[in-house]
Amino acid sequence: MSTKIRGNIRGLSTSQLRAIHRLGRRKLDPEEFISLDLARELLEASELAGRIVGLLISREGRIEEVFVGDRRILYIPDLGRYRLGAGRLRRLRLVFANLSKNAPKIPNDILTDLEKLRFDGVIGVSRSKSGISYGFASLNPNFEKDGVGAFENYFEKLSDFNKDFSEFIASLERELSGGGGSKQSAALRKITKSAGFNGAVLVGVYSISQVEVEDRIDEMVELARTAGISILKTIIQRRIPDPRTLLGKGKIEELSLECLRLGAELIIFDGELKPSQWRSITKATDRKVIDRGMLILDIFARRALSREAKMQVELAQLKYNLPRLTEMDSGLSRLSGGIGGRGPGETKLEINRRRARDRISMLEKQLEKIEARRLLQRKLRSESLVPQLAIIGYTNAGKSTLFNRLANDGVLVEDKLFATLSPTARKVRIFGELGGVRRSVDLVVSDTVGFIRDLPDELRFAFKATLEELGEADLLIHLVDVSDSDYESKIAAVETILQELGFLDIPRIIVANKLDLLGKEALTAFKEQNDLIIISAKSGFGIDQLKGFLLQQFASY
Repeated sequence: MSTKIRGNIRGLSTSQLRAIHRLGRRKLDPEEFISLDLARELLEASELAGRIVGLLISREGRIEEVFVGDRRILYIPDLGRYRLGAGRLRRLRLVFANLSKNAPKIPNDILTDLEKLRFDGVIGVSRSKSGISYGFASLNPNFEKDGVGAFENYFEKLSDFNKDFSEFIASLERELSGGGGSKQSAALRKITKSAGFNGAVLVGVYSISQVEVEDRIDEMVELARTAGISILKTIIQRRIPDPRTLLGKGKIEELSLECLRLGAELIIFDGELKPSQWRSITKATDRKVIDRGMLILDIFARRALSREAKMQVELAQLKYNLPRLTEMDSGLSRLSGGIGGRGPGETKLEINRRRARDRISMLEKQLEKIEARRLLQRKLRSESLVPQLAIIGYTNAGKSTLFNRLANDGVLVEDKLFATLSPTARKVRIFGELGGVRRSVDLVVSDTVGFIRDLPDELRFAFKATLEELGEADLLIHLVDVSDSDYESKIAAVETILQELGFLDIPRIIVANKLDLLGKEALTAFKEQNDLIIISAKSGFGIDQLKGFLLQQFASY
C-alpha cells in the first residue's frame, strides 16, 4: 500500500496524483541520505504538479509521509506521533523538491522547520545546469557560539554527498547531547536543566527610548525573580505592535526557535496582551504565554497571606482571565434542540465561564462587607482625633522597613517586589525635641501595598478597599528608592496613580531611602540637587530627622 498524500492536492489531475503516489512506494537503503532515482522521481513529480512535494523518510529508509505544498511554501504535517530520539532528534529526515529561483539554497522557512521539528537533516533537490543539485542542512550543536542554528552545504553531484548517514546521525546526536566534547552543548544543557519549567524568554515591543527600555526590562526581570522564574533570554523589537501577534512574523519564528534552543517552556511579554493576541502567540509558539498583568497577578497570588488579600487576588485573576475563556471551535458552542431546548446542555467551557461569573459575584459581595467594616474602622479612627500617616511608594522602596522602624513592629520585609499585600496599621508614639522642649505625638501609621506602573485594572479594582485607606490619611510619606537610577520616573508613576485615585489633595512629603546603597560622590551630588529628607530605613540613618519633621507637622493635634 502506498503512503497517503497530505496537503494541497486540490486541483491535481489523475496523472499528477499518480506520479506523487508512486513516491510513497519507494524505499531507501538505511545508509543512504537519498538515492539518485528518488531525487529524479521527486523532482519530476513536483515539476509535473507545479507544486513543492516533500517526503519524510525514517532512519530505516521508509517513506513515512508524502505531502504537497504550493509553488513557494511546503506545509509540514503534524508530527506529534513521531517520537524524539536521543539528542532530541526526530528520527526523520525531510527531502523536498526545491522549486525556488534561489535553489539549491534551502529556503528560510524550511531551515526554521529543521530547528523547530528537530529533523535528522533536510535535503533540497533542484535542477541545475549539470542536471540535479542538492542542498543539505543539519542542526548546529554549537549554535550559541556560531550564531546560526543549522549548517548548510551544496552539492552538484550525488557522489560528492559521501557521508555515511548512520555514522553522521550518531555523531550529531552525541554533540547535541553534549557527549561529543562540545562545551557549548554541555553549557546549554546545564542552563536548561537548572532552569527547568521556570526558565522563560522575556519579550518586549517598544517605541520608547533605549534608557526607558532598559528600565522596563530590568523591572520585568525583577518581577520574574520575585515569581521564582529565571529569564534565559530577552528579545526586544522596536515596531508598531502587530494587532494580531504583537511581534512581526519573523520575530515570532525567532521566538519559537529560541524557546526550543534554550528549553524554555514559558514566554513573558512586557505589556498587556489582548485575548486574541494571547491565543495567536500561544498557537504559533506552542508555549505557555503570559503578559505583565498575569505575572503581577501570579506574584500577588503567591504572596497573599490574609483571607482578604487572597480574596482580592482571586477576584482580580478571575476578571483578568474571563475574557480568555473564549471559544476555540464553533463546534464547542452551546447546543440545544427540540421543544424547551433539549440537548446535551452546557459545554465544559461554558460551565467554567458560569462558575467564574458566580465566583466573581460571591467574592464581590464578601469584599463589600469587608469594605464596610474598614469604613467603620476608619470612621472610629478619625473620631479619635489621632492623626493618620500612610507610607506609600513604588514597590520594593523599603516601606515595610520604615514602618518597622517607626512602629517597632515585625512586618515581613523582603528584597522582592510586593512583599506587602495586606495593609497594616499601628498606633505609635513619636518622641523628639521641638523648640528646645521634649515633646511627643501619637500617630496611626499604615503600611500599604507597593505601587507599580501599568498595574492591571482588575487588580486595582480588587484592591480598591486597600487603596482607599490612603484617603483617610492626614499625611502621606512617599518613600523613594534613590539607589534606583530611574527613581524619577517611578515618582511620576506613583503620582499618576494618586491622581487616578483622587488623592493628590492629601498633603505628602517625599523621603529618599536607601542612601546606604549610594556611593559617597553620588550621595553628595544627590544632596546638592534635592532638598529632601534622606534616610536609610535599614540602618536607621536619618530616622531622627524624619521623626522631628513628623513631630513638627502634628504638634498642634
